[in-house]
Amino acid sequence: MRSLCRFSGPFLPGRGTGRRCVGVTLCALCTLLAPLPTVEPSAAVRAPAKVARVGLEVYRLAQEAGRAKERYQRGLAGVRERRERARRAAERLRGQRRIAQELHAQAGAEARAQYRTGGFTAPGSLAAADDPAELLALQKAESERRELLAVGLAQAEERSRALAVEERSAVGSWQELEQEVTRLRQARGALDEQLSEARDVLNGLAEAAVGSGRCRPVDRAALDAGDAAHPAGEAHQGWTRPVLEYQLSAGFGGTGANWASTHTGQDFAVPVGTPVRAIGPGTVVAVGCGGAFGISLVIRHSGGWYSQYAHLAAPFVTPGRPVRAGEWIGLSGTTGNSTGPHLHFEVRTSPEFGSAVDPVEWLRRRGVLL
Repeated sequence: MRSLCRFSGPFLPGRGTGRRCVGVTLCALCTLLAPLPTVEPSAAVRAPAKVARVGLEVYRLAQEAGRAKERYQRGLAGVRERRERARRAAERLRGQRRIAQELHAQAGAEARAQYRTGGFTAPGSLAAADDPAELLALQKAESERRELLAVGLAQAEERSRALAVEERSAVGSWQELEQEVTRLRQARGALDEQLSEARDVLNGLAEAAVGSGRCRPVDRAALDAGDAAHPAGEAHQGWTRPVLEYQLSAGFGGTGANWASTHTGQDFAVPVGTPVRAIGPGTVVAVGCGGAFGISLVIRHSGGWYSQYAHLAAPFVTPGRPVRAGEWIGLSGTTGNSTGPHLHFEVRTSPEFGSAVDPVEWLRRRGVLL
């Protein structure tokens, strides 16, 4: 502590000196014991982790929204089937009631005829029967016919009651399922809204990354579980599609205001955050950040071929990293010269722009149909 009590002026013993010495000592102790200031990670360090979280949230919500859509569509199909079942039951009930009404009418006619003829309902039966035995035979036949009519009428009424129960059950089942479909539609709408918001956040992060020139790859450790949980899709002789669900939009060789000459690849219309996969085994040779292609990747394959994936929202790989067919390499986006969310895909004979071939035909020759 002696060094802490040195002064620039001459040494003057006394009470003041002691107090000054103690003050300096306490200040030094405070400096030593005070906690070090917390160093927050820079935005550049935090950004890839946030992109990983948001990207996985987009993927999770997209999967849930897809399942919700399937449940809703199955529910709609069930409503149509149950509505048709109720319609058929109502139609059978109407037919059975017509039969019952006809039998009722016949029974009424029989009763009125019996009253007028004293038990015989067949026209001319009394006049035609001179022999008593023949008269008895005719009477027995008439009685059996009336019994059959009564049995038929009872059966028709019983069948009508059963069909009425079936119709009520079918209508109730149809209405109950309609209520469930309404609930499914609401749940699907809520998921679609969450998914849209998450995609907007991811797109904003991608634009910020391009604007800052820091398109850092997302940590693969955060994605391995999701990658393993969802297979890469069907591959043909080591090749597969760059995305699994899509709509083909602008094709190779097309012309338009968006291209200086002709379109050099195939566009896949997909929402922001769609997993993009390597079409085959190879090695990442370049990761772009900005320019016309926005965030992009180039992979070298065997035979001197290269594939490019452009307008991404986030890359998952770094140059020099080997990839397998179907492996996640990024998330689709709309960075760069893009008029909407899509994946721009190219196949080249060199890693640089200007050597592209028709990727649809190239994949077709390798067993992959788009």
